[in-house]
Amino acid sequence: MSEIINAIKQICEEKSLSYESVIMTIESALAAAYRKDYGEKNQNIKVEYDPATNKSRVFDVKTVVEDLPEEVLAAMAAAEAARLAREAGEEKPEEEKNNKIEIKEDLAESDEDDEEVRRFNPKTEIQESDAKMINPKLSVGDELKIELPTQEEYGRMAAQTAKQVIIQRLREAERDMVFSEYKDKEHEVVTGVVQRREGRVVLVDLGKSVGIILPDDQVRGERYNHNDRIRVYVKEVRSTPKGPEILLSRTSEEILKKIFANEIPEVANGLIEIKSVAREAGNRSKVAVEAHGENIDPIGSCVGQRGARIQTIIRELSGEKIDIIEYSDDPAEFIANALSPAKIAGIDINEEEHRAVVKVVEDQLSLAIGKSGQNVRLAAYLTGWKIDILEGESGEIKESSDDLIVETNNEEE
Repeated sequence: MSEIINAIKQICEEKSLSYESVIMTIESALAAAYRKDYGEKNQNIKVEYDPATNKSRVFDVKTVVEDLPEEVLAAMAAAEAARLAREAGEEKPEEEKNNKIEIKEDLAESDEDDEEVRRFNPKTEIQESDAKMINPKLSVGDELKIELPTQEEYGRMAAQTAKQVIIQRLREAERDMVFSEYKDKEHEVVTGVVQRREGRVVLVDLGKSVGIILPDDQVRGERYNHNDRIRVYVKEVRSTPKGPEILLSRTSEEILKKIFANEIPEVANGLIEIKSVAREAGNRSKVAVEAHGENIDPIGSCVGQRGARIQTIIRELSGEKIDIIEYSDDPAEFIANALSPAKIAGIDINEEEHRAVVKVVEDQLSLAIGKSGQNVRLAAYLTGWKIDILEGESGEIKESSDDLIVETNNEEE
């Protein structure tokens, strides 16, 4: 086995590329080098490279097409002559205008005879009559390969061109492979290793590429130390001139769902379903769960023995508090559960406005509202209902989720 084959296979292993794609890249590079130094305008250069012998054969490859009408060929020839004359500065503007009119008239006449007259590309195509003069066995649709003389040395410039194109093509192939792989993982949760910080941006090593966590996608107060293993949500993968850019997030609700599925078998196998999640990343979350199997306690299963399962999840999220709420199809019951740990005295549901007025006794008021309104705000996000907290049976409204959501949005802006 030649040294070149070993080198190619090493490149394939290091860059996770296929052997065939590397050979195609080398052939494209050699074709570009030959075209630059020895090729002619209407030659479609293709190279066949044999890594075992380090030899290459060069061909002018054309597809055999039907003969075109004489009028079309004449019009094309006139157009080419006019172009060459224009480039040489020999044709006057008026003569150029008259030539264009004559060409258009010729093409228009040919269109009347044949509505499906197509364009002819002399670089990649050859007419059937011309092809048969080279090989009588050829017919429309066949490929004609005319071997061109190969040079012992393409020359220093050609070799440099080939080298540059090979490097560029390999980079492009690697970028395309990385982009395709991570594009398939978009909106999923993956594990990475914190590489370093660049200002306020955190770079995370994902294995074959590096993702970034922008400031808005970082959990406030969370530390990202070098070599820390963290789970991140692949928010977006986009292609840039410098390669694929992978935007990651630690604030996404999807991270919470994925960790629940990883740590709680009943969630992974569908016996318990996560109906909705409300999260203020790094601080507190509420997760609504529903059991689909018989004799399954959804809250108990998520908490685990002595809180083992939920504590593992909390550690994964750097100490973020998590309330597990039992889902209910009854809006009043669901809202009451969502406002836990507060005990609710009563709820009035307004279906038309999708609003709930929740009544609580005085000693439960602070629990229902929560610090800075967090409890009622998360409950509103979790249930999808607007919630007003009312003290006593006929007291005034003490807190409204509308005001809290507006305040939160203003803070974010």
